[in-house]
Amino acid sequence: MNTETLSVAGDGFVREIVAASQAGLPTCFQCQKCTSGCPVAGFTDVRPHEMVRLVQFGGRDEALGSRMLWECTSCQTCVTRCPHSVDIPAMMDALRRLARAEKKVAAATKVPVFNDIFLRAIKKRGRTYEAGLLASFKLRTLRLFEDMGKLPMMLWKRKLALLPPSVAGAAERKRLFKRAAAVEGKRR
Repeated sequence: MNTETLSVAGDGFVREIVAASQAGLPTCFQCQKCTSGCPVAGFTDVRPHEMVRLVQFGGRDEALGSRMLWECTSCQTCVTRCPHSVDIPAMMDALRRLARAEKKVAAATKVPVFNDIFLRAIKKRGRTYEAGLLASFKLRTLRLFEDMGKLPMMLWKRKLALLPPSVAGAAERKRLFKRAAAVEGKRR
C-alpha cells in the first residue's frame, strides 16, 4: 500500500503501523464485521474495529497498552469477514512488536512471558516440553499453585511428559533463529 495516500487524523502512527504490517488500515470503514466474528472480542478491553480506529486516529498509547494485542489469537476470522481484507492480525503483530520495544505491554497480561518461554524452548529443543514450560511460566509469573489440581490427572492420562523430548537439528534451529533476529533487526 502506498502510504503517501494516507490522510487520516493519526497520520504518523497509522503510517508507521501500515509500513510495518501492510494491513490496509485506511480502507477500513468500520462495518464491524471483524468484531462480530472475533472469538475473543467479548473478553477484551478493545474490540478489533476499535483497535483499527485507535490506530487510524493516532491513539498510540491506548493501542499499545491494550490487552487486545495479547488476547488476539490471529485466527484470521476478521480478515476473512472484512469486505476490504484489512489484515488485523498483521496489524496486531506490528503493534505487539512496538509495544514490547517501547515497554508498553498491558500490565494484566502474561502472554509475552509465555511467548518468551515458549520460543526459548523451541530454540533449545526444537519442540515444547510442557512440564518445563509450565514450571518456568509458574515461576516467572508467581502463579505457583494456580491449576495445580489438574496436574495429577494430566500425569495419569500421560498428557504431560516428565522428561523433555530430544529432537535433531539444533544447528538448523540456530540458523533459523539467527535469520529471524536479522529480519527483525531490519524492521527497526
